Amino acid sequence: MADIEFHDRLFEKQDISEELIPGISFDSCTFRDCNLTGFNLSGIEFSECLFENCNFSNLILGDTGLKEACFKNCKLTGTDFSGCRDILFEVSFEDCIMDFCIFFRNNLRKTIFSGCKIHEGGFSECDLREAVFKDCDLLRTIFIQNDLAGADFRTTLNYTIDPESNRIKDAKFSYPGILGLLDSYHIIIE
Repeated sequence: MADIEFHDRLFEKQDISEELIPGISFDSCTFRDCNLTGFNLSGIEFSECLFENCNFSNLILGDTGLKEACFKNCKLTGTDFSGCRDILFEVSFEDCIMDFCIFFRNNLRKTIFSGCKIHEGGFSECDLREAVFKDCDLLRTIFIQNDLAGADFRTTLNYTIDPESNRIKDAKFSYPGILGLLDSYHIIIE
């Protein structure tokens, strides 16, 4: 049970660092134009929260709860989501910069990544079944031992996915992006 709860509040262009203590809970809150670069959000619960135009680069997410958390136009560079709570982990990302982000063993089933730039990120051992990567740029992002069954990459660019180390049954791809499935074979395609 959270020690302090904020419900249905707007946090806009303000310093909320003093409120960010373990055990605090934010429910149905909106964070707009906030800068939390490098903050430690360990032990904090966010439920049905919207984050707009925020800078969350290099966040520390140890035992952090993200339930129905929606990130829009946010900068999340270098954020490691693997420390988030597994229970009810549900996120979506729209028009975000997510370079160097790490997802390890996260349940991202049906997660929507729309218009995101995810350069040199990493998805390892994640459940990405039916996830949608719409109009994303995945330059040098790695996919290792993920379940990508039914995932949609049709409008995404620059992905490299090794079909031998990821499940891709029923995943959706389009040309020329499909060539990213052949990179691990080091063949020349003209």
